[in-house]
Amino acid sequence: MRAVLVVGEFVALSLDTARAGLKRPFHWRETLHQAWFIVTVSALPTALVAIPFGAVLALQAGNLIRQFGAQSFTGATAVLGIVREAGPVVTALMVAGAAGSAICADLGARKIREEIDALEVLGVDPLHRLAVPRVVACALVAPLLNGLVTTVGLVASYLFNVVAQGGSPGAYLQSFTALAEPSDLWVAELKALVFGASAGLIATYKGLTAKGGPKGVGEAVNQTVVFSALVLFAENFLISAIHARTAA
Repeated sequence: MRAVLVVGEFVALSLDTARAGLKRPFHWRETLHQAWFIVTVSALPTALVAIPFGAVLALQAGNLIRQFGAQSFTGATAVLGIVREAGPVVTALMVAGAAGSAICADLGARKIREEIDALEVLGVDPLHRLAVPRVVACALVAPLLNGLVTTVGLVASYLFNVVAQGGSPGAYLQSFTALAEPSDLWVAELKALVFGASAGLIATYKGLTAKGGPKGVGEAVNQTVVFSALVLFAENFLISAIHARTAA
């Protein structure tokens, strides 16, 4: 029953946040400030994580394809793996781990200091003033980080395949469009957008419901990362399944 109650509270907060986002005025300055903060804490770790992802994918795909005598399709395989799956997933995990935990800690600290209650007493909607800018910032930055992950991952995959495995640069580049389509990139960007908004909502919910002092805030931050990862993988599966069914 506790799990059902938590899910219900989260859905209610998500709907209230969406409704608060329609109120005027929209806090663009706070949104841009939060977006820049997310970029500063997520961009470098995201790019660094994308390098081994691209290299490992090139290694595994190269070895597998070489067994079938289809080395010319290594580039296409890397594009499919990085653009469709690795890019959005890495982006989601970094947004949830770096940005989501920071958002949860900030809102949780405000909650235990009773700043949220003070805003409500003053007639200020905490969701409109605090939650909406952070969720929108996560949703806007995530597609940009996904583009960064995709670019860095493809470059790492190319260098590893061509330099380390002795592949053909021309064949690698020509096979890019053999299996991939522009719709794959748009679906990946949609995934990143959904993942970013979900991570922001989960961080906001856990921060605004934190209790028990500093220890409770720390537990809320840990739960934010864990729950975000679980939800993001479930959303990734659903979006991939829908895209595969509509493309078939």
